[in-house]
Amino acid sequence: MDFNILVLGSGAATPTFARHCSGQMVNICGSRILVDCGESTQNQLRQYHQKIQSIKTIFISHLHGDHFFGLPGLLSTMHLCGRTEPLTVYTPVGAKAALELLFQVSATNVNYELNIVEIDVDNPTVVHTGKGFTVTAFPLHHSVTTYGYIFREEPPLLNLRHNVRDQYQMTNDDCVRVKNGEDLMLGDGTVIPNSQLTMPRRLARSYAYCCDTSFDESLIPILSGVDLLCLESTFDEAFSAMAEERCHLTASQAATIALRAGVRQLLLTHFSARYREIEPLLGEATAVFPNTICAADGGRYEIPYKYAKN
Repeated sequence: MDFNILVLGSGAATPTFARHCSGQMVNICGSRILVDCGESTQNQLRQYHQKIQSIKTIFISHLHGDHFFGLPGLLSTMHLCGRTEPLTVYTPVGAKAALELLFQVSATNVNYELNIVEIDVDNPTVVHTGKGFTVTAFPLHHSVTTYGYIFREEPPLLNLRHNVRDQYQMTNDDCVRVKNGEDLMLGDGTVIPNSQLTMPRRLARSYAYCCDTSFDESLIPILSGVDLLCLESTFDEAFSAMAEERCHLTASQAATIALRAGVRQLLLTHFSARYREIEPLLGEATAVFPNTICAADGGRYEIPYKYAKN
């Protein structure tokens, strides 16, 4: 099943002609999840042919405008377009009061069930369980309360090798046990090892979204081994003092986290509007962690299958 990320906005603070404010569509196990909702996110959803009403869950990292200000408009548009399906929004504390006030002063009502779940955790915590996946929230170090999110597939069942069911006259119960990793015992007591009956195990994949944060070594064990890490890269090293002051990362700091966490691939995002060209940021990061790419609005990034060795 597909596991990919569509970047709707990869810019920091203010939108530009080339980059909109933060927003991503995560497609995991058939679920379509919006992560962050900066200004004009709903236009970006249309631009890239995403069905707004297909979104059933939204995660907001923090309440700075470039990650949050698009949400009230999107919620209103969902209502105006006739939405009836429930919608759940996970946010830091404060969003519910802000939305209620805005809806009150603008006389806005929504005719669908809107569930605002305010997160308040100090350690990595599973906050959402979907069909075949979980979402874990963890705190980031920023100027306001901010959370990162890890999307993880549940470990899939093993697949039987061709014809083994007929070869060993396996019952349905036998198949279930073998797919769950057990060996097969025949009627005469012979044990057939699981590795002879199943294809190489497909490992669960993972995606981590961290935007915004300063350099924090406590993130390294949390992010350990994720397949794709999306990490902010607001500045280059020439602006390292500004990055520290504003609780952001430079490209080389982001790459250092990726390297020390042992992730498979790093996806940089949240680029300051001062950079018309981001090649210097990419070069700075790849010098530390070669398997780095830069997000682009409209870019779709696949997380490929991976298999264990039997």
